[in-house]
Amino acid sequence: MVVMKMKFPFQKRVKLAQGLWLLSWFATVAGAITFTLGCILKTELRRRAEVMDNSDIHVVPNTLMIVGLASLGINYFASKICQDALDAGRFPRWKTLLKPYFAVSCFFTVLMLLAVIMSYAMKGSLESSLKGGLRNGIRFYKDTDTPGRCFQKQNIDRLQMEFQCCGNSDFRDWFEVQWISNRYLDFSTKEVKNRIKSNVDGRYLVDGVPFSCCNPSSPRPCIQYQLTNNSAHYNYEYQTEELNIYLRGCREALVNYYMGLMNTIGAGVLSVFLLQGSVLVSLRFLQTAMEAVTGEENTEMETEGYLLEKSVKETVMEYLDPVLKFLLLTNQVEEGTTAAAAPATT
Repeated sequence: MVVMKMKFPFQKRVKLAQGLWLLSWFATVAGAITFTLGCILKTELRRRAEVMDNSDIHVVPNTLMIVGLASLGINYFASKICQDALDAGRFPRWKTLLKPYFAVSCFFTVLMLLAVIMSYAMKGSLESSLKGGLRNGIRFYKDTDTPGRCFQKQNIDRLQMEFQCCGNSDFRDWFEVQWISNRYLDFSTKEVKNRIKSNVDGRYLVDGVPFSCCNPSSPRPCIQYQLTNNSAHYNYEYQTEELNIYLRGCREALVNYYMGLMNTIGAGVLSVFLLQGSVLVSLRFLQTAMEAVTGEENTEMETEGYLLEKSVKETVMEYLDPVLKFLLLTNQVEEGTTAAAAPATT
């Protein structure tokens, strides 16, 4: 069953080839933009690699860069095919190449759509990665003398000031770790001794936060120590006071930033996907319309073009059959090799 059959007079074929040539170059530029967007997202993710527990989220920019580069090649060849379609004598040389060309093009176009879906669906993975990364970043904040962690304090401080956030979930995360190095503690004082003895791990825990949590917009001088002690500060009540530190956690701030960036990129790449799909559909109509002219003396005759020669299911199986046969043959070869090796070992 032929899908979407249309009639193409000579002038209509010429206009289709000319319009498609222009559209393919627009799609080439869009492919370059897709690659650039992938590079931008990759760079932004690498900037905060020290507060990410894993790199699973990098699958989104990696996919964008791959499909962007593939789009450049796909649309370049599309423009060449359109040029040759204007000459019935040159078009037949593409006949054997068009089937694998469409297979590869469809694969990367679907991959582009998957990249769009992943840009919206990776929030859980991103949040989980940031949760573990920020937890470790806060825990190692004090280790300025430890190789490999020397810049952890600087990174966390810059992060909190740039994104106007404090802690992992909120500022209370700093209460649960010793973020002041032992080299800056006077162990001869009673206060330090009491604090260290007050918990089983022997850590110096305080209800305070680093200076980078201070909100410069607050009219009151920053209160970063004894945040839960009302008597330690004049005219201060912890439960009702609008604290002059950042209340938002850095995980929330970073998730909002990266998801906003990925959603914006996803919307742009979705537009590129629609453009790429238009190129492939139009090229398919041009191909089938031109094939009817091949071998004919009257190259200006009216022809019919269609999207699919068979039903969607039959077309998919036609492309999948060679792949399935190859996989089956590979599996049989491996089983034969294993069976031949078994007697030798015994």
